[in-house]
Amino acid sequence: MILENRSCSPMMVTLPLRDDPALGVIGSPALDERSRYLRRLVIGALEGGGRGHIGSSMSPIEILRVLYDDILNHNPKEPAWPERDRLILSKGHGCLALYALLADHGYFPVDELAGFCAQPSRLGGHPEYGKIPGVEASTGALGHGLSIGVGMALAARLQRRPSRVFVVMGDGEINEGSVWEAALATAKHRLDRLVAVVDYNKLQSCGRVEEILPLEPLVDKWRAFGFATVEVDGHDIAALRALFSRLPLEEGRPTAVIAHTVKGKGIPFAEGVAEWHHKSKLSRADIAALYAALAA
Repeated sequence: MILENRSCSPMMVTLPLRDDPALGVIGSPALDERSRYLRRLVIGALEGGGRGHIGSSMSPIEILRVLYDDILNHNPKEPAWPERDRLILSKGHGCLALYALLADHGYFPVDELAGFCAQPSRLGGHPEYGKIPGVEASTGALGHGLSIGVGMALAARLQRRPSRVFVVMGDGEINEGSVWEAALATAKHRLDRLVAVVDYNKLQSCGRVEEILPLEPLVDKWRAFGFATVEVDGHDIAALRALFSRLPLEEGRPTAVIAHTVKGKGIPFAEGVAEWHHKSKLSRADIAALYAALAA
């Protein structure tokens, strides 16, 4: 479900939020088989590596799924195709979601996921440009993805390429001042082919966003920085397709999408639980419980 776009469109509907803002949205459709399959790929990587960012990788899966399945112009057989759209996962610690989509689309073999965080695998705890086909930027030190995206969008304009740039950021990540400096530059250059997507799951590594550094009113902040801004249920496939298919929202203005998500989505015992942001020692019982949670 798309939420009301308070900057321009009166036709969208408002989605209710949970009473507990740490838990994200309610009303999302149940996960379909493709979303469960992608999560099983993530768990397979966790099983191989024995650790990883679980909650952080589950929340953006539907966002990445819709972009790679339906929106991006990309070619797994030619990852460096100049006219491709670029997707930067600025919240690099959520890389397992990105790896699952890239493997599923054929950028590298699916069975390579089992080597996550092991030697000599190229699939590390953060994505690395130049090592992993389809990864557009090395991210891990948070707050840099939007700046990189600005450079890519400007280059596309100067080279007269049709490429679009999507930057997926975490809500905790946008505590970084560099994000807002990049936002100013984005609006100044009227980069309407750049889309900033905030994975707004209301939790960061140490606890609730609202307790660590509150972001609200988040839509108003992005509007004040010159972005055409809209909110959406980040797990609603139909709503995400409808929204991303009609970008840019306004000619001459960059777009910000506030995607309300649930940290750990699809794993009931991990949903909205900060302790599942990252696990460094996953037991066989933990892995079995994760797989069981996704049983249809």
